[in-house]
Amino acid sequence: MAYQALYRKYRPRTFSDVIGQEHITETLKNELSGGKTVHAYLFTGTRGTGKTSCAKILANAVNCLDSKSGDPCLECESCKAILEGDNTDIVEIDAASNNGVDNIRELRELINFTPASSKYRVYIIDEVHMLSSGAFNALLKTLEEPPEHVIFILATTEVHKLPATILSRCQRFDFRRIDNEKICERIQFIAEKENLTVTDDAATLIAAAADGGMRDALSILDLCASNSKDINEAVVETVCAMAGNEYLLEMSEAIRNRDTEQALLLIDSLHNSSVDMQRLLSGLTEHYRDLMIVKTIKGNKLPIVCSAKKLEMLKVQANEHTIKDIMYCLSVLQASSPAMQTGNRRCEMEMAVIKMCNPELSVDIASLEKRISLLEAGAQSRPKSVSAVKPKEEVIKQSVSEIKAEEPEEIPSPITEYEPPAELQIQEKEEISESDDGQVERWEDILSLVRAENPLICGVLAGSKAYIKGEYLLIDAPNSQFRSLINTGDGRHKDSIRKAAEKVLGRVYKLGPYSKAETISDTDPLTALAAKLKTLEIN
Repeated sequence: MAYQALYRKYRPRTFSDVIGQEHITETLKNELSGGKTVHAYLFTGTRGTGKTSCAKILANAVNCLDSKSGDPCLECESCKAILEGDNTDIVEIDAASNNGVDNIRELRELINFTPASSKYRVYIIDEVHMLSSGAFNALLKTLEEPPEHVIFILATTEVHKLPATILSRCQRFDFRRIDNEKICERIQFIAEKENLTVTDDAATLIAAAADGGMRDALSILDLCASNSKDINEAVVETVCAMAGNEYLLEMSEAIRNRDTEQALLLIDSLHNSSVDMQRLLSGLTEHYRDLMIVKTIKGNKLPIVCSAKKLEMLKVQANEHTIKDIMYCLSVLQASSPAMQTGNRRCEMEMAVIKMCNPELSVDIASLEKRISLLEAGAQSRPKSVSAVKPKEEVIKQSVSEIKAEEPEEIPSPITEYEPPAELQIQEKEEISESDDGQVERWEDILSLVRAENPLICGVLAGSKAYIKGEYLLIDAPNSQFRSLINTGDGRHKDSIRKAAEKVLGRVYKLGPYSKAETISDTDPLTALAAKLKTLEIN
């Protein structure tokens, strides 16, 4: 007799045998006991959670001649015929290979025939989301009003692809991922039946690798049994290819140390060892995801697949990373994934690693936050003395004769987007310190206060200068993102700068970007005055 895979050999035959889906099996048993079956069912959920098994049990139960509390008896002629595959009234259709309009039209013709030997003719359509649009339309009317002797059971892993018209005509059941503890119990039960020895740690590792699917867990157990009758963690790691990934720890350590050279040399070594770059990207993404989980979840139940030894290594490395570092690396890796599909894989991998080692090369928000964190870690306060300089008079009060005597100058343009709230419009408290050209000497002190409240805008202001022109504080920032951030709707960024400037300079200023205006060449004093007033105009 040919060997039978464990997941087939131990497939549930009654609802009571189904593991981890009690919310579904109990409902179906109650319906069957009360004779309240419907004409169309929809089973949806991830792979290996029992959808097809429950569909077969339901097909058996509705035709059972001696049903026991909703479960099939497995002893009557109908049950035996179904179990042996001799019942022609139970039809299984794979929608992946029978997804055309003609296939559904043929089905519509067949359903009109009465069952040959059973009470109901049951059609199980697996992977129903694979049907074409035309096939769904052809199925719709039949699904809404099928003959009384027909029951449809639709199964899918991607319920979102089904039309709403189909969903509304079915009784839907959502299958959950099976709890790891229940999978472990089932593994130990089957191992005992098969004369296998499975350690508790090995069973836990198999359950974690199965990701909530009983079929996948039994397939892994089958592979492990082919390797050894005594199954431990090492056997499971070998079968699932979990071992031999130490280079991920080495790579992440080089990235943490910002050692670009070491990271690139490691990529070269892996490439020469025939490690696929897409696999490396996927593995590194999974590694940083594990670090994120270990960093944020403090309990013992961690949703990651690894051995106890590797878990300890992850915990050590997670303690050396900040959550911002981990999130930044994940964002870079996720962004590189689409380009990896079509571009030069090795080049894309190298570019991603260089970005992770050097966040200043990237311009997205995640990289800015990373750079700010680095600046905060190494920043040192630089106190400065306050120099008293008399405040400038407002340009609107200058006389025409003064304007005549002034040399042509570069006039900064004030902001036109906003003003401080009315409650902050206070009188000048003390004289403001500024140099002869209007530059604010205590700008670094202002940035220090901004950094404590709003590190993002402070990072954008790196290398900036500020000038005072009348009642305006004009900011000259080389970073092109300054204007877009300062004009965001919530006003948080400008408020943090304005409040910090008030604390340092002693009065409230209106804010604006600094820009060099064209020199006024007109000799008419009234024209010059009008030009100056225009630059200060508030829209």
